[in-house]
Amino acid sequence: MNVNFLFFLISPFLFYSCNRDNAMAAPASFIVKEILVDNQPYASENKGVSSTPKITMSFNQKLDASSITPNIQLKDGSGTNYDFNYSTSNKDSTLTITVKDTLRTFTKLYFSLFPQIKSTQNQTLNTSVSFTLLNKIDSKNKFPSISDDSLLTLTQQQTFKYFWDFGHPVSGLSRERNTSGNTCTTGGTGFGIQSIIVAVQRNFISRSAGRARIQLMANFLDTKAKKYHGAFAHWLDGSSGQTIPFSQYDDGGDLVETSYLMAGLLTARAYFDANTPEETQLRALITKLYEGVEWSWYQQNNQQVLYWHWSENYAWKMNHKVQGWNEALIMYILAASSPTFPITKSVYQNGWANNGGMKNGKTFYNYVLPLGPNLGGPLFFEQYTFLGIDPNGLTDDYANYQLQTKNHTLINYEYCKANPRNYYGYSANCWGLTASDTYDGYTAHEPNNDRGVISPTAALSSIAFTPTESMQALRHFYYILGDKIWKEYGFVDAFSLDKYWFANSFLAIDQGPIIVMIENHRSKLIWNLLSGDPVVKDGMRKLGFKAPYL
Repeated sequence: MNVNFLFFLISPFLFYSCNRDNAMAAPASFIVKEILVDNQPYASENKGVSSTPKITMSFNQKLDASSITPNIQLKDGSGTNYDFNYSTSNKDSTLTITVKDTLRTFTKLYFSLFPQIKSTQNQTLNTSVSFTLLNKIDSKNKFPSISDDSLLTLTQQQTFKYFWDFGHPVSGLSRERNTSGNTCTTGGTGFGIQSIIVAVQRNFISRSAGRARIQLMANFLDTKAKKYHGAFAHWLDGSSGQTIPFSQYDDGGDLVETSYLMAGLLTARAYFDANTPEETQLRALITKLYEGVEWSWYQQNNQQVLYWHWSENYAWKMNHKVQGWNEALIMYILAASSPTFPITKSVYQNGWANNGGMKNGKTFYNYVLPLGPNLGGPLFFEQYTFLGIDPNGLTDDYANYQLQTKNHTLINYEYCKANPRNYYGYSANCWGLTASDTYDGYTAHEPNNDRGVISPTAALSSIAFTPTESMQALRHFYYILGDKIWKEYGFVDAFSLDKYWFANSFLAIDQGPIIVMIENHRSKLIWNLLSGDPVVKDGMRKLGFKAPYL
C-alpha cells in the first residue's frame, strides 16, 4: 500500500484524537461551588448572624491571591466600607472571610464578590455574588435594670409626653401623629383625655393642670369644632375646628371615632367630681357634648343597625354598617346609654351582634375564640372598647368578654411565638400584631396579614388581659431593643427585625392605650370610672350585659 495513502487514511483519526485529548485537558469554567455564612448555607438575606460573621466560599480552582482583596466588598446601608480578613485552605480553593471589627447590634452589611476575581489558571469568575448579613440581637441590657413597677411607671410617664408636650397649642386636642401639624384625631383625643386622668392620678401633672387642659379641649369642641348631628369628624383642624377629610367621602361625622372621644370625656366627668366651680363647669360641658350626639339618627332612617359615617356632601355614600366583632362595641354601649338619642336593644342584637353572626367558637393554639374572625384579627379589636369598659366578669347573650379579651390576646401571642412565616426576631418576648405603621405605609397587622412587623402597643396595651406575657414583652422592648425603639414619646409605633426597619413615628391611637391599659392593670382606674358611670351602667343593662359592677 502506498505510504502516503496510508497516512491520508490515518491522519483524520489522529487529528480527532488530539483534539479530544486537548478538549479534555482544557480547564473547566471557574465557579463557586458552595457558600456558607457562619457555617450555614447562605441565603440572599442572612438574618441573625454573629457579631463577627464568617463567610466561607469554595471554588473549583485555586484562587489567585492577588485578585482577592480588590474583588470583595463589605459595606453598610450608608455606603461605609468594612475591613475584613481572609485566609485560604484546601490548596487555596476555599476562601474564608471574616469582618475585622465586631459588629454593633442590628448592623446590616452588603457583601459583594465581583466577577473579576481570578483563579491561578487565569480564569475569571464572570458572575457576581451578593447577599446581605443582618447582625443578631444583642442580648445585653441597654439601660440599667429597675423594678417592674418602676418600669411600668416610666413607660406611662414617657408615653404621656406625647399627649402633654405635643398636644395642640390652640385646642389641646391630640395630634394624629408626631408629624401631623394641625391635624388632630377625634378618637385619639378621647384616649388622650383618659391618659391625662392617669397622669393626674400618678402625679405626673397636677389635678388643676389636667382639668384645665381637658376644659380647653371641651370648650373647643363645643364652640369651634364642626359637628354632624352631634358627631365629630375623624380628623379636624386643631386651630380652626374645621373638618379635615379622612378620605374622599369621609368628610363628615364619624360615629366610631366620636364614641372614643365621648368615652374619654365621660371618664373625665366621673373623675373630676369635686364640688368646685371649675370641675362643676367641666362636668356640665361634657354632659352637653355627650347628650348632643344624635346616636339614633345614625341608624339611617331607623334601620336596625348603626352606620359609621355621614357627610353633608355625600350623605350615606360610605354606607358602612357597624357590625361585630371589631373595635366598635363601645359605640353601641354609649348609644344605648344616651339620655337624649338612645338606640334600642334590637339595634344591638340585629345590627352589632348580627343575631349571633359575630360568634366564632373555634379553637386556635388551644384557646377557644368566642367572637370575631379566625385567629382573632388585630389586637386593637380587644383594646379600644375595653380601655374604659371592664371585661372582667362581663357577659351577654353572645360571649364571656373576659374570655374573649384574654384568649384573643393569647392566640396572637402564641401565633408570634410559633412564627409560622419564620420572621426573624419573633419570640415569646417579642410579639404583638395590630394596626400600625409599617415599612411601606400603614396596615392592620394580624395573623392573616402578618408582614413581620411588631407593634409595641399590641402587647403593652394587652397587659390587663395577659400580664405575664405583656410584661415579658415590655422588658424585652425596653432593655434589649430600647436603643432602637425607646424614644422621646415612649416606644416607636412599630418595628421589623426581619426587615431591619424601625419606625420614627408615634400615633395617638397607639400611645394612649399603652398608658390607660397599664393603669387598668395596676389599679383599674379607668375601668372603675367609666364602667361605674350610672348612665353607662344603665345602657349596658339595657343591652343585656351582666357583670359584678352592674
